[in-house]
Amino acid sequence: MDLKERIQNDIKEALRAGRSTELMTLRLLWSAILNKEKEKRAKNVSGHPELSSADLERQSALQDEEVIEAISSEAKKRREAMAEFEKGHRQELADKEKEELEILQKYLPEQLPEEEIRRLVKEAIEKVGASGQKDIGKVMAELMPRVKGRADGTLVNKTVKELLAV
Repeated sequence: MDLKERIQNDIKEALRAGRSTELMTLRLLWSAILNKEKEKRAKNVSGHPELSSADLERQSALQDEEVIEAISSEAKKRREAMAEFEKGHRQELADKEKEELEILQKYLPEQLPEEEIRRLVKEAIEKVGASGQKDIGKVMAELMPRVKGRADGTLVNKTVKELLAV
């Protein structure tokens, strides 16, 4: 079963079980996935007008890696909202965002521990020969494909800046 099927099945299960927060979160995720597929379909149509509708549909379907990107994006939104609500002393709203984030994290690959991220950042710095803050872009370009979906980009960026500042 691919990731999209798993999410669809979990939406049905949440509906049957009456788990409203999970249902709402997964429906929002499903909407984000469908929007990504529409974007991909639009690109395919403009690039290949000769495709049949069946071929277009097949080529526009998201692969698991692309679904993980959508989930990561939704999880990032929850993390950012949670931080803002905590700054605004709205703990009940921050808790709601945290609950939604936990639901989304079930569909993401296991996240890398900070020590592993730090090790990968050091390797990337050495590989590109980075020597200061001006090289952050080079390091991130080297690093992000290796940690995509397995580490929060904000944490990776913070670690890169920290290690390049030394």
